Amino acid sequence: MYGWCMDKVLKSINEMERVCIYPKDIQIVTGRSERYGRKLIAEIKKWLSKENHQLVSIEEFCQYTGLKKEIVMKSINN
Repeated sequence: MYGWCMDKVLKSINEMERVCIYPKDIQIVTGRSERYGRKLIAEIKKWLSKENHQLVSIEEFCQYTGLKKEIVMKSINN
């Protein structure tokens, strides 16, 4: 549709796996509010001794919550 090169780029972008989790993702996974997601990210950062500017990975979120990464990835990718 876009040409061979652009199709290849779009395919590789679609295959990239997300690394970070955001409050909206937590809202989708837990069914709670986005505010709850922000609070949970703050708790995880404190638990990991991270600074405010540092991001929380999906892996770290899964360790903290006890959820399986496959379930979280499936939820946020839909």
